[in-house]
Amino acid sequence: MESRTIHQCQCLGCQTGEERTQRQHHQLNLLMSRLDEQQRRWLAAMEATKLGHGGTQRIKEVTGLDINTIRRGRRELDAGLATRPIGRTRVAGGGRKRVEKNNPDSSKR
Repeated sequence: MESRTIHQCQCLGCQTGEERTQRQHHQLNLLMSRLDEQQRRWLAAMEATKLGHGGTQRIKEVTGLDINTIRRGRRELDAGLATRPIGRTRVAGGGRKRVEKNNPDSSKR
């Protein structure tokens, strides 16, 4: 598993040194660093929903995730994760094509 860096929160509370806020945000970012991309998206969406109005912007500041990523997570959760595959990070056919498929001559080297 690849090692991910832990995002440093940029919210006002963390910047001014509020210890409780810093600890909570560090723990959230520590957990996020151990999840795959879709799990991060869903966790961020859940946390933003808990916060209510302005929650998406707040979680963006805390986690460093793009606001559209958090919104996508909300849509996926609202849909009951119906379009997300089980046991896979990406849907079938997603991601890059294999080198052999793009350039059949490269496999002969």
